[in-house]
Amino acid sequence: MNELIEKIINETNGKICKHCLGRMLSKTIEGDDNVDRAEKLNLNLNFDECIICDNVFDKINDDLFQKIYDKIDFLEVQFDSFVVGSRIDKKIQLKDEEFIEKLNLDVEGIKKEINRIIGKKLENSLNKEVNFEKQDVIFNVDLRKESKVRIQINPIFIEGKYNKLIRGIPQTKWPCSKCKGKGCEECGFTGKQYPCSVEELISEHILKASKGYQAKFHGAGREDIDVLMLGSGRPFVLEIKEPKIRKLDLKSLEKYINEINKGKTQYHNLKFTNRSRKAEIKVSSPDAYKVYKALVKCESKYDEDKLDTLNELNEIQQRTPIRVSHRRADKVRIKHVLDVSYKVIDDTTFEMIIKGDGGLYIKELISGDEGRSNPSVADKLGVKTVCEQLDVIEVSDK
Repeated sequence: MNELIEKIINETNGKICKHCLGRMLSKTIEGDDNVDRAEKLNLNLNFDECIICDNVFDKINDDLFQKIYDKIDFLEVQFDSFVVGSRIDKKIQLKDEEFIEKLNLDVEGIKKEINRIIGKKLENSLNKEVNFEKQDVIFNVDLRKESKVRIQINPIFIEGKYNKLIRGIPQTKWPCSKCKGKGCEECGFTGKQYPCSVEELISEHILKASKGYQAKFHGAGREDIDVLMLGSGRPFVLEIKEPKIRKLDLKSLEKYINEINKGKTQYHNLKFTNRSRKAEIKVSSPDAYKVYKALVKCESKYDEDKLDTLNELNEIQQRTPIRVSHRRADKVRIKHVLDVSYKVIDDTTFEMIIKGDGGLYIKELISGDEGRSNPSVADKLGVKTVCEQLDVIEVSDK
């Protein structure tokens, strides 16, 4: 140990601060912190000058913490957990790394100590906790010239299910096809192709309650604009970016939002969830399925005896439908019909209940899509058929 101390002093010509000296000896001397380790040595050194850190620790002072408190007050941000990140001059970081490597030491880098010192002080003064796994905010402290502070507010994620009760509403905000969202005469300078969406009818209220900056909607698949979403609803996750208020009464908000949107959309079982959930609901498991109710219209009278052949629909080869070929890769997907039932309405119309894999194109399963979906309802009946009306009545939670 004495040899290591001597080596550190010789390499620095005795110009080293207590923080850096204690840090270099953190594996060999016990102490409450690095300053305490250095003071235990009782060395007759001038600790006011440090050739390793250029006395960057002097910037961790009352002025810095006041900037942090002022920023919190200015943003009026609500949080319980945080971490600290810092930026220092690259030359300082490089000198620190080279010094540690030269002495072959297994000690932490300078930024870790900076973050810990600031974090510990904030824990005590704010009565909040440092949480490296999941934090509400990140305090980014720049110590390169004049100290600066930026607060990164992490998003919140709200999971639920939605029903769409009228046709003509897209799931998410749809930019105007002419101006691409910039605003023009055709869209009434709204920048939108449609006046509202499932996303906007909930997000505007959650954004207002959370004082968030932006919302992003993540759905477990999506239905076409002219399709209803009935039954228990379609799972979704709403991501609220930079929410200043995190503690929301979701039960009251759900009730209020459903009253406002009565007859259009409904949202159920709202609850806070984790970031990972937004990706999970987008990935269909092998057990995932959807159930549809389809009104089928035939070009001419169909043979009722042939309706039983619809039960033979099983493995379906579907090439990317013509109607979405402009935005989806042209490929053949193998999907399965899991169950079929039907009800005769008249000699050219009948209703179908279809249970199928997630991602099965129902409109094309019915029409055949000019041979791109095979086999199809049209094939089985031997007449041209179209899906005149479609409702989703169940989406599996798998």
